Amino acid sequence: MASNAHEGTRLLGSLGSAEGKGVVRMEDRLDATVEEVWAALTDPSRLAAWYGIVEGEIGPGGEYRAHLHASGWEGTGRIEAFDAPRHMRVVTSMDSEEPSEGVFEVTLTPAGDGTDLIWEERGAPEHLLAAYGAGIQVHVEDLGAYLAGRERCDAEARFGELYPAYQQLAADDG
Repeated sequence: MASNAHEGTRLLGSLGSAEGKGVVRMEDRLDATVEEVWAALTDPSRLAAWYGIVEGEIGPGGEYRAHLHASGWEGTGRIEAFDAPRHMRVVTSMDSEEPSEGVFEVTLTPAGDGTDLIWEERGAPEHLLAAYGAGIQVHVEDLGAYLAGRERCDAEARFGELYPAYQQLAADDG
C-alpha cells in the first residue's frame, strides 16, 4: 500500500490493490469511547446524522439498504461479521447499471479516552481508487465530526480538497 504522507493535506488513508481490485484503508483516532463509536456505526438514527439513510437490520446476519449523504451512493449491505463493539464486516452491492460488489470492514480498538478506527474497503475499481480514498475519508471525517457534536462537512468541497492528494498517492503506488 502507498504511504499516506502528503504535504499540505492530512490523509487518513492508504491505497493498494489485491486480486485486481482496489483497497482503501483509513486509520484515525476518534475522541469517543469504543461504545460511542460503535453506536454511531450501527444505530440507524445516528447513521442518519452523519452517514446516510439506512433501513433494515444492522446486526449479525442483517441486511440493509442505504443512501449515503456525501457520495449519493445507493445500494445494499449484508453483515458477514458482527463482533460488537469491536468489529464489523459488510458485503455491499451498488445499485447501478453495472452492479459491483465490495467489502468494508471496521475495527475499533480502545486508545486511552478515545478509539482507534480502521476502516478498510476492498473491491473498488483500481482506476477509481483515488476517488474512493477521498470519499471514504469524507465519511470518516464526518463520523469524527458527529462524535464531537459538529455538523457534516461540505462533502463536495472536502472531496475536491482531498482528491488531488489521493490521485498523487495512487500515482506514487502505480
